[in-house]
Amino acid sequence: MTHPSDARAYFFKIDTTIKKIRNALQKRFTDAGSDLTVDQWVVIDHLHRNPAIAQNALADLTAKDAPTVTRIIDLLVKKGLAERRMADDDRRKFLVSLTPDGEQVYEQLLPAVIDIRRQGWGTLSDEDYTHFVRIMDEIYGNFN
Repeated sequence: MTHPSDARAYFFKIDTTIKKIRNALQKRFTDAGSDLTVDQWVVIDHLHRNPAIAQNALADLTAKDAPTVTRIIDLLVKKGLAERRMADDDRRKFLVSLTPDGEQVYEQLLPAVIDIRRQGWGTLSDEDYTHFVRIMDEIYGNFN
């Protein structure tokens, strides 16, 4: 028996929407004179909200694999936007934090991020958001 979702390529719609948002955000970063990538922004955003976080926890929060997060952190450290230090309780674990320059970049780019979020959401309501999150959580959960 054919299921209604068989012919509905919802994943393609999700993917193309994400790409459109990422491209718009990347353009805003470039227009603002920043060389930051969207993936670097995602890490900076999480570091801002979770100071002194372990790299593996950061990978979980950003839904990125550990090697990717390590590469991004390496780049942010090189740019002087983040720093690593050993955890006091476990010398094998590194904690990552934003530097003052990293916090400044966060504050500088946050308005562009907010503008893109508002543009994308347009005239959709709070109720729309509730349905959207429920649907996306359901799809996500179907793969766990």
